[in-house]
Amino acid sequence: MKKIIVFLFLYSLKLSAQDVGYSQYYDQPLLRNPALAGIFEGDVRVTASYRNQWESVTVPYRTFGLSAEYKTPFHALFSENSTVTYGLQVLRDVAGTSEFSTTQIMPAVNSSFYIGREKVSYISVAFMGGLMQQRFDPSKLQFNDQFVMGSNGAFSILPSSRQTFDMTSVNYFDMAAGVSYNGTLKNEVDLFVGAAGYHLNSPQVGFFKGNKITLNKKVSLNAGLSVPTSEVNRFILYADYFRQFRRIIPVDAVGVSTMQFGAMYSWDLSDEIDLSKNFTIGLLYRKNDAIIPVVRMEMYNFLFGLSYDVNVDKLAAASQRRGGLEVIVSYRGFLSSRNESRRQTLCPTFRR
Repeated sequence: MKKIIVFLFLYSLKLSAQDVGYSQYYDQPLLRNPALAGIFEGDVRVTASYRNQWESVTVPYRTFGLSAEYKTPFHALFSENSTVTYGLQVLRDVAGTSEFSTTQIMPAVNSSFYIGREKVSYISVAFMGGLMQQRFDPSKLQFNDQFVMGSNGAFSILPSSRQTFDMTSVNYFDMAAGVSYNGTLKNEVDLFVGAAGYHLNSPQVGFFKGNKITLNKKVSLNAGLSVPTSEVNRFILYADYFRQFRRIIPVDAVGVSTMQFGAMYSWDLSDEIDLSKNFTIGLLYRKNDAIIPVVRMEMYNFLFGLSYDVNVDKLAAASQRRGGLEVIVSYRGFLSSRNESRRQTLCPTFRR
């Protein structure tokens, strides 16, 4: 019975929040703000992710992600040393007994305009849009007409239900846009701030004809600060705020929101300038939800990240504090040695 109650509660949260979430958002730029794409040293980055959430539930939620970014310079009429980043976010999330799945394929483009004179700073404007699919398997569910009381007063379960659906799969187009500022301040301090809007076209979603709901618009606010503590080590702060509204103008006071923030410390273990090795530990907090310890290891062009959500909300007892395991593997570098010579040129970056 406890597992059934937990499942129903988690499923209701899924429906109200509507969007898939990660803990290591700092390595998922297109999910937090498309205008944060391309803010790294190099011209290509490929990231794979896996998240297993609520393992104590009968059927855990599993999320698989793959993203790619390619950054190239361009010269705007009013801004030299500018760059454009082309990105692609692919995501698949499978949740619950019904195998309710969300699949997204979202291309993105982010233009970063150099505005600095005495310091390196960029303003970025990004757009993202693509296809979304949601589907479920009704044969995995049980409905009230399947529970029949026998003459002895006990219930038996029929193998099938008369419940029908107009469709078990829906496809729709989704849009997002974002802006960000990225710069290096005095004393080699890196900073970024940004804002983005998702579901800008208010797509209609539903499994019954004539009875669809509007996917609420979502706003995200993002910030990061990277402060050197020595010539090679850094202290890093992150914060993300997400809120979904039924309407934005005028602002709807009722909505679904979440906030995540935390700190990390990065040690540079490199023995050669061109072969980077960094070890990072950190602790994040998602408001009214989870405490998240984080470990990251960067070796040469590869990055490995591991985090685990420890529930601190109302689900803590039922879930045995077993929140979510998340693994990130990323490659970042230059496509050729000729491109690598641009390492010393100006480009958007955030050191960590």
